[in-house]
Amino acid sequence: MRLDKFLKVSRIIKRRTIANEACDAGRVMLNGRTAKASAEVSVGDVIEIRFGEKTFKAEILNVSEHVSKDGASELYRVIL
Repeated sequence: MRLDKFLKVSRIIKRRTIANEACDAGRVMLNGRTAKASAEVSVGDVIEIRFGEKTFKAEILNVSEHVSKDGASELYRVIL
């Protein structure tokens, strides 16, 4: 699955266009490297997103095309 789509489906970022813009601006890293929106994600990958001064880091636990609102948080695990 594409990185931008995963960010939207998992509800880490609200809209896919915003996820695209974040990737284009270089604020999203996948496994320690700056990632493009078209990068493929898989189980075990680590996503790191910079929101201003804050950093969000999560490990992908599951990749699914369609998820309910309640099940979205089960796609990833936040890393501190």
